Parts: sequence; structure tokens; C-alpha cells
Amino acid sequence: MHYLQTRFGLIASSLVALQAMAIPVAAQSTLLESVKRNPKEAKALCRQFKALNAKGKSALSSQAIGNLASQRNLSTTDAEILATYVIGLHCPDVR
Repeated sequence: MHYLQTRFGLIASSLVALQAMAIPVAAQSTLLESVKRNPKEAKALCRQFKALNAKGKSALSSQAIGNLASQRNLSTTDAEILATYVIGLHCPDVR
């Protein structure tokens, strides 16, 4: 019986951990879907990134990601994911 209780406890803990990890993934998915559905938004971000490149700055630098996070009220992780996604799909010439 003790074995079953321990086993059930481990399974329950694992499910709680998986659920906690799924929430940020869902938020990121929503963020990426919003850009996917709105190409004008993606193009505006590309222009912003290209302007940084014209100044010799990387669109994925910590400063650029910090600025994007502030502009869009995102965590720096979400801002980095957004920038990488937009650059990969809409402006691959951006560095």
C-alpha cells in the first residue's frame, strides 16, 4: 500500500509540474499567433530591427530585446522568442 501511495504522489507531482510548464508555452503560442495573424505587425517589427542593423546593432542584442520587452510589456524571454520568430519568418536578412 505504501508503494501505491508513493507512486500516486509522484504522478500527482509530475502532473502539477507539467501543468505549470504548459502555461508559459500557451502564452508564447498566443503571442506568436498574434504576429502570425497580423503581418503588418511583423513588418513593423522588421523595420524596427533593420533600423537597429543600420546603426550597427543586433536585433537580438540584450539591449534590443530589453527594449522590445518594455515596448510590448513582455518578459525578456518572450521578447527574445518573438524577435527570433519574426526574424526567421519575415525578415531573415536581419541580424
